[in-house]
Amino acid sequence: MNVNLTAYDWATVRGEKWCDHLAAMEAMLRAIDEPLIRALHLDAPWRIADVGCGGGGTALAILRHAPVGSLVHGFDVSPALIKVARDRTRSDHPAIAFEIADMATAVPEVPYERLVSRFGILFFDEPQAAFTNLARWLMPGGRFAFAVWGDPSENPWIMSVREVVAAIIDLPLPNPKAPGPFRYADADMLLTLLAQAGLGELDVQDWRGTLPMGGGLPAAEAADFVVTAFASFAELLAAAGDEAIKDARQQLMARFSQHQRDDAVWLDASVHIVTGVCLEPGAGSHA
Repeated sequence: MNVNLTAYDWATVRGEKWCDHLAAMEAMLRAIDEPLIRALHLDAPWRIADVGCGGGGTALAILRHAPVGSLVHGFDVSPALIKVARDRTRSDHPAIAFEIADMATAVPEVPYERLVSRFGILFFDEPQAAFTNLARWLMPGGRFAFAVWGDPSENPWIMSVREVVAAIIDLPLPNPKAPGPFRYADADMLLTLLAQAGLGELDVQDWRGTLPMGGGLPAAEAADFVVTAFASFAELLAAAGDEAIKDARQQLMARFSQHQRDDAVWLDASVHIVTGVCLEPGAGSHA
């Protein structure tokens, strides 16, 4: 089984499975929205595009923080996730909208002043072509902010799960260059792609904090959440049978109990917040 997710995976089954656990996933990842939004410099009513918006949680947070008059448009390849995002907003709300789009190839009707993505850029099949296309979504001088996961060793929220599962079943070795959560753990790789796409004034600031597993679940429930919601691991465990799932739950509960406080499991996380601007036409390889 391939654990390296592609845009097609998110457009089909994986997007639908994310919907099943959307509230818990968004609650778990919500802390990352604040530094990401701050990095956008929302100092005027801008038009803002959210790349890989999922169920719309980050786009809605952006709208709450943006000056009056701002417009937020969320784009995702998953029809299921876009439906959820639309359902949680008023159809007549003039300041926010969600559309199905593959941002690796889609062309904007009008470029935006701000471009943002919370982990949505990790899964492009052809990253150089995708980032070159994304540069077209920004007006010259427009600013972007992308969040990607940092070094695996600084992200026990997922690596501790992998360690437990790998002790029970054989896991494929991750390909760091393939679509996946740690594709840009080495931020220099991403900076190179962005520079080649014609984006400049590049910078990386690291956010480190703790994430509430499942949005704030105690150890036993957090273990149940992980073996069902962390789909790559869940699918492999399910294929191995009930005993493998039971063993994983028990081991995860024991590990999580060491990190439980106030009836919730908290694990460390590290994220690169990568920012920059779109250079003038002719400055990049996309011109």
